[in-house]
Amino acid sequence: MHPFRRISKNPRSNIIRIGNREIITQGLNSGFWTDLYHRSMTVSWPVFFASAALVFIALNGTFALVFLLGHEPIANAPTGSFMDLFYFSIETLATVGYGDMHPQTHFGHVVATAEIFIGMSLLAVMTGLIFARFSRPRARFVFAQKAIVTMHDGKPTLMIRVANARQNTLSNASATLWFIRAEQTAEGQQLRRYYKLELLRQENPVFALTWTIFHVIDQTSPLFGLSAEDLASTDAVLVLTVSGIDDNSANALRARKGYSHDDIAWQHRYVDIMTVTADGRLFIDYAKFHDLTPDSVSANAGDGGDGPPDALPEDLAQPR
Repeated sequence: MHPFRRISKNPRSNIIRIGNREIITQGLNSGFWTDLYHRSMTVSWPVFFASAALVFIALNGTFALVFLLGHEPIANAPTGSFMDLFYFSIETLATVGYGDMHPQTHFGHVVATAEIFIGMSLLAVMTGLIFARFSRPRARFVFAQKAIVTMHDGKPTLMIRVANARQNTLSNASATLWFIRAEQTAEGQQLRRYYKLELLRQENPVFALTWTIFHVIDQTSPLFGLSAEDLASTDAVLVLTVSGIDDNSANALRARKGYSHDDIAWQHRYVDIMTVTADGRLFIDYAKFHDLTPDSVSANAGDGGDGPPDALPEDLAQPR
């Protein structure tokens, strides 16, 4: 699910979702007719085809009514028969032309000519939209449901586990992690600050299976000295963006995942999903990808971390 998604709207306000949070906006022009391409690219497939069908029916119905204004413009069409003229309009708009009905007056030819031109234009637009929607590159990255804060190499560390669900290779994969929270300026103005978190390994030359993102919470980290209660009081969120080049399609892929302060598990580790079989092959159990274990239970981090310590430093411990 895309993290920036419109949920519903009315003439006065919109409700959009950013991550796990709903926000009400008001005062913007919807721009329905001036932004049709964006709407056509972002609506779901059922809504897209339903809208296209409605436009198709409405357009053919309109031309059928126009044909009714003439005096027997179509040969072999019963006089005053809307449905026969409607079916003829469909055949004309689709440039099929079965031959049993055809224009027989100048009025009928003029209307049919205009309809054929509009039909060819709409066919080109629909073909382009369907191809653009179908060919749009989409990443199939799996993000752990929870981010974790625990000890790694003797230091408190924020970790997020990611996997490539296609299990093909992505070249030059990179990750960017942002920390966002509400702050108050000296003038009393409320705003949201964006902090880019330093990662132990920001790039991955061959991202094919799993990748655990590490951010060490030291004195240079914006998270230093903060507890879960501090993050909740400032409505803090984490936003992780992963991108790379698909070796099969050569498309640039990008995916984003947001974590609210409730999505951070303190003093937990990811369950190890990698084992070695008896014949020396690596076995990965993705069914355990989202599973966590408390630090009190001996477990290794999924990317090869050391055993868990007894507890985090007091300033990073989750409030009890």
